[in-house]
Amino acid sequence: MATGRTHRPATRSRGIPEATVARLPLYLRALTALSERSVPTVSSEELATAAGVNSAKLRKDFSYLGSYGTRGVGYDVEYLVYQISRELGLTQDWPVVIVGIGNLGAALANYGGFASRGFRVAALIDADPAMAGKPVAGLPVRHTDELESIITDNGVSIGVIATPAGAAQQVCDRLVAAGVTSILNFAPTVLSVPEGVDVRKVDLSIELQILAFHEQRKAGEETSPAQETAVAAAAQPRSGAGMRTPAAGGGRKGPDGDVPAVMPA
Repeated sequence: MATGRTHRPATRSRGIPEATVARLPLYLRALTALSERSVPTVSSEELATAAGVNSAKLRKDFSYLGSYGTRGVGYDVEYLVYQISRELGLTQDWPVVIVGIGNLGAALANYGGFASRGFRVAALIDADPAMAGKPVAGLPVRHTDELESIITDNGVSIGVIATPAGAAQQVCDRLVAAGVTSILNFAPTVLSVPEGVDVRKVDLSIELQILAFHEQRKAGEETSPAQETAVAAAAQPRSGAGMRTPAAGGGRKGPDGDVPAVMPA
């Protein structure tokens, strides 16, 4: 089997748009599930639904691969699995190093999805001398002093950074200098890389913040105008026995000064 350092995927040379490339793994995941159930063919509508895209976009994406399906039959599942795997470079062996073997790095090392998709974890690397030699996911952790030699000896072109933010750029620089041209970054920081080096950033906190935004929007849509008026009215102080009516334009006193009667949204 060829190694990742001598063979590159054909997607760029064939002019496949980046947006299409980003969707190919979604199609492959859906197709793999169909293959495991021994489903021979699938329609564009069924596959689009399984992948979470619309069927017109799916057919356009597949046209870049030269695959158009058969009218009344659909797409051959096994052939599409092979075709997409080939375009993504998954028919080759891609040795990967993971740098930073804390909780996240160890979890990544134990993730079985790497091997099943053609990514062989060649080495686990950490800066802590106490970690050196300790087995994680069946591999002994190596010290960062060995990083360059590990990359050279294993023909590594893909590096995974799971270090704290403060160490990520230095690790990135060393990976690139040693010949790594693709980096998957889990550190909560933006990496600076030279031309020709690809970086994919995975930030779980950002994804959660985006979900929180959508949850807030959904909650706002579920609140009717009448409910909003009632809530605002309930928040207004009322005059009456034992209560002081605030002066016009003012609010009640708080530890930091005047507090508006109704807090701004």
